[in-house]
Amino acid sequence: MPDLYWQKSTYSAEAANCVYVAASDDGTIKLRESDRPGSILTTTPESLRTFIRGIKAGEFDRFTKS
Repeated sequence: MPDLYWQKSTYSAEAANCVYVAASDDGTIKLRESDRPGSILTTTPESLRTFIRGIKAGEFDRFTKS
């Protein structure tokens, strides 16, 4: 895999637990957590866009409520 330019959200500031994102040459999007940088999730821009819209719409809130 070629070197990727990993970006961290500006909302993370100096936080220890962050999600990083990188665009790959093949058009896919790569995601990784700061505490597990060797585990990389690959998705398409369209799927990531749909997922983010779902988060913003509250579709996954039930997973965080106890």
